[in-house]
Amino acid sequence: MTPAARLRGLKPDWLNNPKVWRTEVLAGLVVALALIPEAISFSIIAGVDPAIGLFASFTMAVTIAVVGGRRAMISAATGAVALVIAPLNREHGFGHLVAAVILAGVFQIVLGALGVARLMRFIPRSVMVGFVNSLAILIFMAQVPEMRNVPWAVYPLITAGLALMVFFPRVTTVIPAPLVSIVVLTVVTVAAGIAVPTVGDKGALPSSLPVPGLPDVPFTLDTLTTIAPYAFAMALVGLMESLMTAKLVDDITDTHSDKTRESVGQGVANIVTGFFGGMGGCAMIGQTMINVKVSGARTRLSTFLAGAFLMVLCIVFGPVVSDIPMAALVAVMVMVSFATFDWHSVAPKTLRRMPTGEITVMVVTVACVVATHNLAIGVVAGSITAMVVFAKRVAHLAEVTAVTDPDGTTVVYRVTGELFFASSNDLVGRFDYAGDPAKVVIDLSSAHIWDASSVAALDAIEAKYGQRGKTVEITGLNDPSARLHDKLSGELAAGH
Repeated sequence: MTPAARLRGLKPDWLNNPKVWRTEVLAGLVVALALIPEAISFSIIAGVDPAIGLFASFTMAVTIAVVGGRRAMISAATGAVALVIAPLNREHGFGHLVAAVILAGVFQIVLGALGVARLMRFIPRSVMVGFVNSLAILIFMAQVPEMRNVPWAVYPLITAGLALMVFFPRVTTVIPAPLVSIVVLTVVTVAAGIAVPTVGDKGALPSSLPVPGLPDVPFTLDTLTTIAPYAFAMALVGLMESLMTAKLVDDITDTHSDKTRESVGQGVANIVTGFFGGMGGCAMIGQTMINVKVSGARTRLSTFLAGAFLMVLCIVFGPVVSDIPMAALVAVMVMVSFATFDWHSVAPKTLRRMPTGEITVMVVTVACVVATHNLAIGVVAGSITAMVVFAKRVAHLAEVTAVTDPDGTTVVYRVTGELFFASSNDLVGRFDYAGDPAKVVIDLSSAHIWDASSVAALDAIEAKYGQRGKTVEITGLNDPSARLHDKLSGELAAGH
């Protein structure tokens, strides 16, 4: 292999493919434009200057592009994180907020190293579908305030923006339709002098790059105990949203990502953001959908450029960006919400075939997210509901059948199914203690003991027969069940 060939092999895909390079650059530009009003809005929620949210979006994006585990995913300042740290900023000041962001990053690195990403496999598909649908609803709901009490010209502008994004791809896909929509609507409103809300109305854009520094707080135990609860909550919320978003992008792109690296990367990005005076953040689902699903980006370049372009647009092209009508960005986000929603999941044909429990889990997830505006709460509530539904379903799979020997001296109870706390609670009542003969055999060759509740239930059965002078023999235990039974049997009664 020639040196030139080896060098080509070391280059990223986007350097070797001009088409990929163009897609990634344009996608990064679209995302940067969409990040500006979102970051400003989240700064308002957190109670900080708009520049703080913009700085956070810049540092989060460029850092996670290097250290993250999911290519093409966008991390920036988010509403969920803003809601968590807003009370801290309100009660203790901005210095404590920055310190909490840094500590949250440390927590995320520790949780990532401990393997918290592996918990993702316990999130059922119905919760994932509910997560996606509730995300789409939240994205749409976030645009509703931008369509209330506004000049009438906003509505035709939004309609025109949606039409451009629907029909322009039929002409060409070389340039992302959202970018075309933003440029066209901006040119029209500026040229025609149409008075509508603009990005500049959201807040002043920064005029210089952020400067690194330490948080302005006393480095004492009292400060640590004050910020720790907020930092830990931020770490959990940020990781959950980021890992769920990474899984969603995995499904969309049919590729795998390193969730542990992503967990650690989120921590590193938040630490960097804190030292640059940002408000912290996590994966930004709406902007990720713009990047991956709408614009077709697939590499780290788009993520890095989203952050880089954000600062360039604010610092160099601030006056131009300030003139972008909010209607253009609203149209982009409405299109994203419709593209994100899993319409197949709510089709009548699908609902008729779906088990009631699965539908319940999806509805609970969506309802909790929409009610709280917190995706993490919805995922936790949906997962707990799924566990309850699963436990209820499996509990009914434990069956007991009895066969009495012809001579009438022995009865064999054959237990079939999974024995755990939900199913074993009913097990005790399935035996005829008074009417059975002197010898009772419980055959567990078609069952499995999962927990202490099942061992306690078998002990209770033996005790009830023993009170009547009858003997019980338990047979057929598989090796794991036998080890658990031998370890706990006789040790679970009151007084032990």
